[in-house]
Amino acid sequence: MSQVTGNWRKVFSIIWAGQFMSLLSSSLVNFAVIIWLSLETGSAEVLALAAISALLPQSVIGLFSGVFIDRWDRKKTMIMADGFIALCTLVIASLFYFGQMELWYLYLLLGLRSVGSAFHMPAMQASVPLLAPASELMRVAGINQVIQSVSNIAGPALGALAIGLMDIGYVLLFDIAGALFAILSLLFVRIPNPERTVQKGKGIKQVLGDIEAGIRAITFSRGFSLLFLFSIVATFCLMPVAVLFPLLTLKHFQGDTFQMGLIEVVWGVGMLAGGGLLGMLKIRTNKVVLINWMYIILGAVLALSGLLPPRGYAVFVVLTTIGGITGAIYNASFTAIIQEKIDPALLGRVFSMFFSISLFPSLLALMGTGFLADTIGISRTFVILGSAIGLVGILSFLVPEVTRAGEAGQGPA
Repeated sequence: MSQVTGNWRKVFSIIWAGQFMSLLSSSLVNFAVIIWLSLETGSAEVLALAAISALLPQSVIGLFSGVFIDRWDRKKTMIMADGFIALCTLVIASLFYFGQMELWYLYLLLGLRSVGSAFHMPAMQASVPLLAPASELMRVAGINQVIQSVSNIAGPALGALAIGLMDIGYVLLFDIAGALFAILSLLFVRIPNPERTVQKGKGIKQVLGDIEAGIRAITFSRGFSLLFLFSIVATFCLMPVAVLFPLLTLKHFQGDTFQMGLIEVVWGVGMLAGGGLLGMLKIRTNKVVLINWMYIILGAVLALSGLLPPRGYAVFVVLTTIGGITGAIYNASFTAIIQEKIDPALLGRVFSMFFSISLFPSLLALMGTGFLADTIGISRTFVILGSAIGLVGILSFLVPEVTRAGEAGQGPA
């Protein structure tokens, strides 16, 4: 049941202010960690292991975290998740401050932040349909992309500056400040909770029943199930490529730290453009059609990036910008479809399970990143996996049930 109020724009403005500071600080710290690891080791395996540390806890916990997100107060869930992330970061930063510099501390920090994200991200996404009218969900998703994009633009620049001026332990303190600001903003808004459905049984039986209800929501039709499957396959192909972006700049294009940061910035500029377009316009095109085209364009961008000669860095910058645009449109479209089609009382489970299910195969792909980079080559990896993402989009166009899943009124009873 909708609980949207007339001042929903004001509520979102307050939430977005806090989320912006949190995302900006996280982007700053994440890129500083990437630079630190790249400069210290120059190893694809190390970067892949860092990515696995940041994804594995979320993928495991996310299988059942949505059950509790749908039961608990969603505002308190987000506050506790942000507080947990801030506390863990403070502990790791303290260890660095006292001279206990160890590579595995960063892996541990990334893993602990992933635990917090397993609760925060689904809770936030599941709250959106209760705060905004259904007709505005696409625009809200677009504005969320704008906020993320601005953070992705400014974060790498600030991260590169911070890691050049101070020790990695001090850089981590920015993440604490961002989390505290996000908590403060949530204290000034009311986030409604959906009407909860009562499941039979107690304890583990009730949890399993809640999980089963979430699975039924995802698999209510063949088209919707395939939509999720294609997204999982595309994510499986994209993850290794995303990890190798810094090394493609450093090794293939013989770039430096500034050029690494520039690639991050232009990706953010592209996402800003894509999110801004969605935020300003009411796009009535079937969202699945948009998603399919984004698969094809992004796949072509990645494949062409791998085919460029070492002197083609300028073209790589342009292609990366286009990739950012496609990423923003894909993310907003996919998120809006889920928020439109799924009962808000089930959204916590659906988002958390989708994140987990899509991350599991991605982790397997990341484990082979070092092998791909060292055996096949970084540029060839871009070509192969980019082509695979493009094929996902073509295949999705060939399945009519998937396209119908994006039409108005196509949802679970």
